Amino acid sequence: MNTNQSLTQFFEEQLQQAKVLFERALDCKHTEFDDLYPYMNEQPQFFWYKRYVAWQELLTVVRLASDLKIDWQPVFSPTQMSLLTKRSLKRKFLISGMKMRNKKKWKRKLVQMTS
Repeated sequence: MNTNQSLTQFFEEQLQQAKVLFERALDCKHTEFDDLYPYMNEQPQFFWYKRYVAWQELLTVVRLASDLKIDWQPVFSPTQMSLLTKRSLKRKFLISGMKMRNKKKWKRKLVQMTS
């Protein structure tokens, strides 16, 4: 395997990892970031910051791949490619995870209250 193939493979893996991290952050699922700040999990602003960090990581990997002329687009859906190309994240993606988290939180409290 030559250097270009190794570099391409490396960036494909990095793109996939950054994409999964961002999707997990949006869905309020556990990420490596949670392990860095375990005491912050109950703070609502933590989830916004976690999404911001994941989004920035994704944008950085995409930018580096683009600069190196590595095709990053096959990893993403057309909607995702549009957001990444514009470097703009729609508010509904950020809000959807918070709504999901709040529903789970209220459901958990309801179960505790009725137990």
